[in-house]
Amino acid sequence: MHKSMLALGLTQAILFSPFLNAQVLNTEVGATAEPTETTTALSEEEIKHRDYLEWADAFEASLTYQTGKITLPGGKATLNVPENYYYLSPEDTKRVLEEAWQNPEGELMLGMLFPQQYRVLDDASWGVTIEYTADGYVSDDDAADIDYDDLLKEMKKDTQAESKWRQEHGFPAIELVGWAEQPYYDANTHKLYWAKELIFGENEARTLNYNVRALGRQGYMEMNFIANINQLEEVNTSRDEVLAMVSFNEGHKYSEFDPDIDNVAAYGIGGLIAGKVLAKTGFLALALVFLKKFWFVLLVPLYWLRKKIFSRKATTE
Repeated sequence: MHKSMLALGLTQAILFSPFLNAQVLNTEVGATAEPTETTTALSEEEIKHRDYLEWADAFEASLTYQTGKITLPGGKATLNVPENYYYLSPEDTKRVLEEAWQNPEGELMLGMLFPQQYRVLDDASWGVTIEYTADGYVSDDDAADIDYDDLLKEMKKDTQAESKWRQEHGFPAIELVGWAEQPYYDANTHKLYWAKELIFGENEARTLNYNVRALGRQGYMEMNFIANINQLEEVNTSRDEVLAMVSFNEGHKYSEFDPDIDNVAAYGIGGLIAGKVLAKTGFLALALVFLKKFWFVLLVPLYWLRKKIFSRKATTE
């Protein structure tokens, strides 16, 4: 039989056979009513995770990541940022601290540094804020004579008074546990670092307050690490590299101090570490410590969660 006649015969048989027509109709209806694969709706929690991931991607994509030679705002100092770090502008820094990490609103800083291996919203990330304080030339004459055990006792007393004031004004209590890293001053580079271990309120997690200062002719650069106490080893490993990035420009170097025309700060190295520089602001000194807010940690790790949600969705579609 010719192929066209065979096709015509089959078509007629289907069109004119009530039995076959009913079978075709039932098969079509069944395919619609009982799909071979079902789509599982995301739970409310997974929807929140998905929405957070979308926001996080958009937020991080909106930041400008910079490396290389960067003249800081104000022109007093320069950063040489290697490829394994990146710098964020004052505007991007403000968004990270306030919008992403939920710190109180504050003034613009000079910027922020991050290790290249982390994005700002990674749960393991840490960063370094950069500011400049123009309180005058800080003499280092007292550096070699400081008893850091005695200094710590004095700082604990100041912190207790600070904590009482904070509680009276509705802020969480604060406790200075001790040195996370004992102060060290390099007389050759005129750079200083120290770290404190703090407890805020009833939070069992301890906060790392790691401070770096680079002294200049008319003030100093403040570089503060924002990290958790369990990141101390990583921060210690990175500290010298971060310290080496900042240098004062010509006309602003510590060695260019002129006692005839330059102002001298009312405190030395000990006062700088103890925070006496902030006494003029009252007991708000320690209230200004920035924290990395981990509200988003409940919604991450980002990449594991992204894979979990969208791989599940793909298998159910």
